[in-house]
Amino acid sequence: MRKAVAWGVVGAGLAVLGACRGEDAEKTRETGIAGNAAAGANAPVGAELLGQPLSMRGVSLAGAEFAVDPFGKGNLPGTPGVHYHYPDPAFSKGYTSADYFLAKGMNTFRVPFRWERLQPVRNQPLNAAELNRLTTTVNNLVAKGAYVVLDVHNYARYGTGVVGAEVPIADFAEFWGRVAVEFKGNTKVVFALMNEPHDMPTEVWIEAANAAIVSIRNTGATNLILVPGNGWSGAHSFNATFYGTSNAEALLKIVDPKQYVAFEVHQHLDGDSSGKSATCVSETVGVERLQVFTEWLRKHRKKGFLGEFSGGSGAVCLKAITNVVVYLEQNKDVYVGWTYWAAGPAWDSYFTSLEPRGGVDTPQMISLQAHLSASVKASVK
Repeated sequence: MRKAVAWGVVGAGLAVLGACRGEDAEKTRETGIAGNAAAGANAPVGAELLGQPLSMRGVSLAGAEFAVDPFGKGNLPGTPGVHYHYPDPAFSKGYTSADYFLAKGMNTFRVPFRWERLQPVRNQPLNAAELNRLTTTVNNLVAKGAYVVLDVHNYARYGTGVVGAEVPIADFAEFWGRVAVEFKGNTKVVFALMNEPHDMPTEVWIEAANAAIVSIRNTGATNLILVPGNGWSGAHSFNATFYGTSNAEALLKIVDPKQYVAFEVHQHLDGDSSGKSATCVSETVGVERLQVFTEWLRKHRKKGFLGEFSGGSGAVCLKAITNVVVYLEQNKDVYVGWTYWAAGPAWDSYFTSLEPRGGVDTPQMISLQAHLSASVKASVK
């Protein structure tokens, strides 16, 4: 997301599949779809999640990505516990909100983190201390029965270098291969390739995403992979061309040999879809902005994931939030889940936060809770 709090709060030889034609990608998808549908109860986690309508419902636990802006400027690597915070009581003393959200009926946590902190030198081993912070957070959430979405919150950058320009695509793919090795045995972990790529050619992002998918699958990982589009990943601009080739066209060229992929969009409810304003456009703005993406999913027999959406606590926003989750329920045949933006150790007073205040539910939490169904609650063990 582009909001200031996301970075300013708390102290300041791999073969790339970029040449794959769209029709080849479509053919590959068609041949694999029947196998996925028939995968059964013992299917790999990717197939299992794709086969369960709207199986993931939760919230982003922000904090580990803090103190860096969407262009890679800020405190890098930064000091854990000062500039950034993992959402786990082992690293953020007294932070136990995951239990609160699980009790409300959520079953999924999106955990944003920074590539540079996990891998301080590209093409080199992951940093042991940072990996411990990430794996401890993930393992503790999974132990509670939750799904965890690993969100590389880097905007298709490493520092200020753009993937595919200053940063070789092979480096991005190599990083994801290392991450996959660490988490491929965890059936509750989902791999979100990147948060909100922007200001780059769409074709370059597609090439990078395909390379990362190859790297992940070469480890033997069968986890679900979430692939975002270019141009900040907005649903409202899914078929727009102001950022280059539209995501609606370019994402058809994504290829996964396992066919365990869903497409991630974000959709905030304010005027410019950035999530910076507490004022929502209308009660129906989220539904209206999601329609083109939803139609694309259904037309091309693909699955989607709403990785971020948010609004303020006013009456219009609360109704808009409710309408979004109702819309996703009505279109659950093409959506695997959603995560609201956001919560986390430093989010107590932020205007979209779901963090309880003084033990009291936020208005947004109250709006969402009615749509955390008994079936979702039952899946949390």
